[in-house]
Amino acid sequence: QKGKQEEEKKKQVRRWRRPLMGKPVDDVYLTWCYERPSYDLEEAVGMLKKFQELDFTHPKQFVYINVFLDMALQKNVEPFASTVLLPHRFTEDTNKVLVFTENEQEAEIAREHGAAVVGGVELIKWILEDEIQVDFYVAVPAIIPKLIPLRNKLKRKYPNTKRNSLGNDIPKMLQHFRECLEYAVQDERLITTRIARLDMPTEQIVANLKAVINDICTFKPSTYDPIVQKLVIRSSTSEGLLLNLDGILPQLEKVEEKEETAEDKEEKDVKESVST
Repeated sequence: QKGKQEEEKKKQVRRWRRPLMGKPVDDVYLTWCYERPSYDLEEAVGMLKKFQELDFTHPKQFVYINVFLDMALQKNVEPFASTVLLPHRFTEDTNKVLVFTENEQEAEIAREHGAAVVGGVELIKWILEDEIQVDFYVAVPAIIPKLIPLRNKLKRKYPNTKRNSLGNDIPKMLQHFRECLEYAVQDERLITTRIARLDMPTEQIVANLKAVINDICTFKPSTYDPIVQKLVIRSSTSEGLLLNLDGILPQLEKVEEKEETAEDKEEKDVKESVST
């Protein structure tokens, strides 16, 4: 009986707090009375810049996005992590990258292009004992059979053609992983990551955001509904602004083309690895 009474109270509260159909007449109102407003991307970025001026907060603060995903498509999508090279860098910091190779010429190329650590199987022991810790690991195909003991230790950071961390183009891999942005699904359906600094030009912030969203959308089955359900942008000190997804999500044809290209590349890399 007590449980029924509590349930009835909850229903009454939900009925009482049903959002109104109209829009508030000014900028001071009870938020639960109205549907949350959404903004076009450029408009929202302009609002964040205006908030910073009005609040006298730091002009170079980070810009973040919260991406809410539909992980229960017709075929469930497992939580994932990825790296993306943004069109406009917003920090001078670089990631530490380790390169696995036993070829001295390749090792020298890796050092010249900024590898933090370079070596062969002798590094396995130090990595297993946590004596060596870096942000990313890349390898050439010739050494990958000898790195099996590290598979459970490195998990998703184990060199892999699908993640573009296994290949023969050491300079390209180093450029990507030294400068890339890494993001991951948290709490089963949420991605939170920084994408820019607020003092950057609006078009650069927009370009960085779209680059991240395009990369996220490659993880959904291409024939199903968009994986991105809701997108919120904010700065370090501001409130979050809900974005209108029109014009942000990539077109289906483009996503399919990118997926096919990635698959073709992976198949090509595997063949090269076997032949080597």
